[in-house]
Amino acid sequence: MDARDFIKIGMSAERTLVVPAERTVGHFVPGMPMVYATPMMILEMEMTSGDAIRSALQPGWVTVGTEVDIRHLAAALVGATVRTTAKVIAVERRVIRFEVEAFEGARKLGEGRHARGLVNVELFNKRLGAT
Repeated sequence: MDARDFIKIGMSAERTLVVPAERTVGHFVPGMPMVYATPMMILEMEMTSGDAIRSALQPGWVTVGTEVDIRHLAAALVGATVRTTAKVIAVERRVIRFEVEAFEGARKLGEGRHARGLVNVELFNKRLGAT
């Protein structure tokens, strides 16, 4: 399957999250500040990227994260409303590339690029010996 046949540059999505204590660096590392953790911001960016193209995928196909190049620019406290955006900027045969950003209001919290690989779930599971 060739992603260029059904994924188009410009496809986009947006997600909103109210930062819970469970997504702060202090939750994972005792003694650290209770601010939105970088890995959690990246997770939200990955999920937003998946949202941008999910409706175009054929049944039995998904995308998985393969690359991240993210800068975390500013902190957000517990209770902050974070908006994450993702936009397709390039499509290869099996790889879709995104520009991703995170904001609290107008303040940019993070930015960067992310890539997702096109995967047939059944073949993927067989190759890994998963059930």
